[in-house]
Amino acid sequence: MMNLVVQIFSMFFSFIYGVFLYFMFVINYKYLFRKKYRLKLFYYFAMFLFVGLFYFVVLNHINNGILHLYFLLLIIFGFLVSYNFYKNNRK
Repeated sequence: MMNLVVQIFSMFFSFIYGVFLYFMFVINYKYLFRKKYRLKLFYYFAMFLFVGLFYFVVLNHINNGILHLYFLLLIIFGFLVSYNFYKNNRK
């Protein structure tokens, strides 16, 4: 069981990680949608391996690797907030 401070910090990290994840996709967009299938497959594998391992290593450092559903929902929420913010400010 986590105490409240660790839980709030984990939630904050998950939200910020969703923002980070969105900007990783924006920066690497041209590599993720290549024509060559093998390079695309390699890049998908490498990027998702890095992204997934990085999240779980930091989460392991913060709260001993305890993963709750609302952490994943906050990642998605951070991604969507970044998407809407970026989309509205590009116009």
